[in-house]
Amino acid sequence: MKRLPVTGSNQLLDLLDPYIPDDFINEHWNTRPIRGPRWQFSPAQLWRTHLLALLTPVHSLNLLTRLLPEQRAWRNFARLRHRHGTPDVRILNAFRARAGVLGLRQINEAILQPLIQTAALWQNATALIDATDLPAACSGFKKKTPALTPPPAPRWADARSRPGRAAGSSATKSIAFGCGGANMDPQSCWCRWSVG
Repeated sequence: MKRLPVTGSNQLLDLLDPYIPDDFINEHWNTRPIRGPRWQFSPAQLWRTHLLALLTPVHSLNLLTRLLPEQRAWRNFARLRHRHGTPDVRILNAFRARAGVLGLRQINEAILQPLIQTAALWQNATALIDATDLPAACSGFKKKTPALTPPPAPRWADARSRPGRAAGSSATKSIAFGCGGANMDPQSCWCRWSVG
């Protein structure tokens, strides 16, 4: 059994390139966005760009969109022709939201079908592991404002308050100080007193 090339290498991208069903992706998700201008990227290009976040050491879309203009092999894999014509994070997030979890599963199934058919002919094949994405176990949005928790006890108790004692110091403290003067020249300081 041959080993796969290292993750993020050009050899791995070249090896996986023919297995991506571009026609299937373009047929099912080639719809115009509800608002805004028409995208200049095909759904297959956007899906391939998403896939780069998994196949390269870059694991965030923000960093991927910053590095994509510099990486020619990544752009070739995503079928992006020009280094200045790459999708931004907003377009990638909008495509992922439009495809949804079910759409991404359909793409995974389209990729798996040829593999399952050929795996049936393998001599020592016993089982294939299903690594399909599952929906996250979360309840709503992260940035949703949480509800206020009521205090465990009322803020003002009904008990009568006692007058408090003022804190103070009756001790006299000595503070260091100094005084002094300088001799003055008697000629520079004169004044005429008149008596009378």
